[in-house]
Amino acid sequence: MSGFVDEKYIKNHLINNDSLFNYIYVIEQNFDTVPNTHNHYGASINYQDLKELKQEFLDELYDSIVDWVYSSEKYKELKDIAISNGKTDAAASSEISRRAREKFRATKNSDNILIQGQLGELLLFHFIQRLQGAVPLLRKMKITTSPEHERFGADAIHFKYEKKKPIIILGEAKTYTSNYKFNQAFKDAITSILKTYDNHRKEINLYVHEDFLDPEMNKIAEQYINNKIENVEVHLTCIVVYNETSDIKGNSREEIIQKITNVIENKYANFDKKKIDTETNSILKRITYIVFPIWKLDELAKTFQQMI
Repeated sequence: MSGFVDEKYIKNHLINNDSLFNYIYVIEQNFDTVPNTHNHYGASINYQDLKELKQEFLDELYDSIVDWVYSSEKYKELKDIAISNGKTDAAASSEISRRAREKFRATKNSDNILIQGQLGELLLFHFIQRLQGAVPLLRKMKITTSPEHERFGADAIHFKYEKKKPIIILGEAKTYTSNYKFNQAFKDAITSILKTYDNHRKEINLYVHEDFLDPEMNKIAEQYINNKIENVEVHLTCIVVYNETSDIKGNSREEIIQKITNVIENKYANFDKKKIDTETNSILKRITYIVFPIWKLDELAKTFQQMI
């Protein structure tokens, strides 16, 4: 395959989100779900002793908005332009962060809590890079804020190599602040990702040669659309962020984390596996789930909205 996007390129273009994940506890195991041929994930806001680090988590997520909107190359380009226009290094960085927040705000619904959807999409962006080692093929935020373009169907589309095999990852995020909505969110995520899978080639084709793809990623997208990437596979990733109400009080961090783990395990086990039809939809054999319960999610979403 021509172009410069090799495994080294992918590794060098993964963002460093260590700071964010200091405040996220991640569980990886073979949960009681379908498919059970590989591990899936659970996650929660992390604890320090008995204190949930919710504000610290939000601060880190807020700081990462610029990474979601701009690639490192685009960030440098914008920064150089701002400096050439007479700004200091610090002022140029501040301008780019402001621009990123404005793009983020531009997609908000006047009825407010659509910010919860962006919260899930931002987390999805980070989890795919952190857990699956895949970089954004297409930056959906730029399409969402462009009045001339349809909204891209997938909440994320990333690319990586796995044992030298090229992999496209389509991502879906579902975020529900209402109580007792986990099963609905999980079902909706599966339905949506299957629709995205059916339409993703057409939708990627809409944005080839547009300003939505980094130049090297544009080559990958073009080769994919023209069936010039040998042995390429498509994988799916769904994150379900939902409001949890179970009692997780404990006398130590270990006790609290174990209760959270139990909650996540039960959510996986109690979802109706018949709704994950891998016989009809073989692509579901390649799906990876991330279940992320948040206690008082509505309050967290409102706080995040106020920060933006």
